[in-house]
Amino acid sequence: MIEDTTTSQADTGQGRGRSYERAVGVGGLLALVVLSVLALAADVTWKLLAISWVAFGAMAIGAPLGARAATASHPLESVWGYGLASGAMVTSAALFLVPQALGQHGQFGSLGIAVGFLAGYVGHTLGHRLSHLELPVDHTAAELTVHALAAGAIIGAIYTAMPSLTSVLGVALVSHKAPAGYAAARRLAGEGRSVVALALPAAAVGLIALPVGIVGFGPSSVVRGLLFGIAAGVFLHVAVDLLPECTAGSETCPADAAIDGDFHQFQDRLRTHAAVSAVVGAVAVVLAWLLVV
Repeated sequence: MIEDTTTSQADTGQGRGRSYERAVGVGGLLALVVLSVLALAADVTWKLLAISWVAFGAMAIGAPLGARAATASHPLESVWGYGLASGAMVTSAALFLVPQALGQHGQFGSLGIAVGFLAGYVGHTLGHRLSHLELPVDHTAAELTVHALAAGAIIGAIYTAMPSLTSVLGVALVSHKAPAGYAAARRLAGEGRSVVALALPAAAVGLIALPVGIVGFGPSSVVRGLLFGIAAGVFLHVAVDLLPECTAGSETCPADAAIDGDFHQFQDRLRTHAAVSAVVGAVAVVLAWLLVV
């Protein structure tokens, strides 16, 4: 009877947590819709609306794929899923996010990258202390939201004045938002949490970019460099964190999965697949970039 009661309480808590996560995600999407309407009424440039919704759509495309892949039964499927996504994310950060940060301000952009990367690490590490609380967003989704909010502030200030959007920008958004949505959704679904929560980080670019465009705020180059650097650093930390590590207890590369045969041989095989998949993900982004430059 005690065990049944405990299980029932755990299920109730988990269900409540999923409800909170869904509410957070739906709230983020509704806020983006409202801000889009206000931006149209304020005659804000269509470029900000396009960026906001492309960013949302890219992550929304990746999330269902990640949620579906979370049910994979063989460890190789997990390794290739995370490897492709994280390899693409690391390369996208290096090709698109870091240069933009340094382009705004060399020194403060570099400082922002360091601050963002370490902030992601500190938040991730200390966040485990809060794992017993029913927080509506997990640490990966929270880090992606911080990244998008910081980037959105600069996008709102910069792209308002740009004469047109470019195909490079589209590749930049899709190449890091879609893999991030896939990897984050896979982690959430694997933990039995709601993937709908990712609607918040998906909408976060527009949640800041559109108000900045409406107000017409123009930060200095120092602030732009720092904020874009923080966005790049946080995202780079998420990408590195999701790289498959074939060790005991790893969720990205479950080397301790039940197998028939030699464990160490199987572990070495997984490590080979992890390395190859990450490189393939990186090459895919490079090829897409070369096609549009």
